[in-house]
Amino acid sequence: MQKTDSNIDTLFLPNLCGIRAVFFVVFIAELFAFFLALAPMNISATQRWYQLGLISLFVQWCALASCSILCLFRPYLARFSNIKAGIISYIIVLTIIAIITELTYYFIYARSIVIYPPDWHLHFFLRNLVMGAILTGPVLRYFYIQNQWRLNIRAETEARVQALQSRIRPHFLFNSMNTIASLTRSDPEKAETAVENLADLFRVSLSDARKHLSLKEEIELCHRYIEIEQLRLGDRLEVKWDLDVPNDAMVPALLLQPLLENAIYHGIESQTEGGCIEIKGKLNNKQIEFTLTNSLPDETSKQRQQGNQLAQENVRERLSALYAHRGKLDVSEKEGVYQVSLQFPYELPKQVEEHEDFDR
Repeated sequence: MQKTDSNIDTLFLPNLCGIRAVFFVVFIAELFAFFLALAPMNISATQRWYQLGLISLFVQWCALASCSILCLFRPYLARFSNIKAGIISYIIVLTIIAIITELTYYFIYARSIVIYPPDWHLHFFLRNLVMGAILTGPVLRYFYIQNQWRLNIRAETEARVQALQSRIRPHFLFNSMNTIASLTRSDPEKAETAVENLADLFRVSLSDARKHLSLKEEIELCHRYIEIEQLRLGDRLEVKWDLDVPNDAMVPALLLQPLLENAIYHGIESQTEGGCIEIKGKLNNKQIEFTLTNSLPDETSKQRQQGNQLAQENVRERLSALYAHRGKLDVSEKEGVYQVSLQFPYELPKQVEEHEDFDR
């Protein structure tokens, strides 16, 4: 039964057009060449280096040709189960070895002035084929194990990120619906705009955990959220933006909005006269840095402090799951001012696609 092209995610073969995968294959092939060159005991050092050169040339030709062909046939192999794809890949690699063996014999040994025994050709062919079979099997098995490990890690990470991403606070939904209900009669146009903004927020929140947005789209989403909150808070809410960031940077959806919501709920909303939120963003050494600063009320309850920690841990865990050590979130509080700083790598759409393809 054929699979769709989307099932290439589950194919055990990595993207052998990628630099890292090719480097791994070339490295393993060269180790094998060293082993074959060092194994004989009855040859001189000069002959050994000569043999290493010939063996390396042969092995690397086989390795690179196999990578190219398997890369070309990867979409077709994805239509089969991993067992069938593994068998087909194994046959393809052995076929390539057989073809290169024959070409090597014809262009090098058959035209040599050295006279070889009659059965040397068959011996040369079978030896290369057997050694290729011995090396190819473990390498394909390694790719399979790595693929299973990646799938397990990805499933755990996606479940974790999806759970974190879907936490839109109930109070925000209730407040928004009450605001929309009050505007339905007094200002239908504002009510309609608020419904559209709320729908956009929830559409992104319920989307695929792997989805990335451009930084421009993420900031526009934050503006939509602010428009909803300003309908409720009015002049009590002031937001100042100071951004010098690349709009084409790709970020995980709803990365900034929870922090903005947190600042409004625990800072601005708790103050009778309201307050101001300052959002600054800049690019520094291929790292995008954002700082959100808001004033705090004179007294905050333990419950709200706990809420701060939950919202921040949400974003911190998402950064950790998606970027590991390259993404981080720090908080500080001083003289009634609360500040949240986060960093994450500047990635273009092409880089995000390459990471996803390599993970496959």
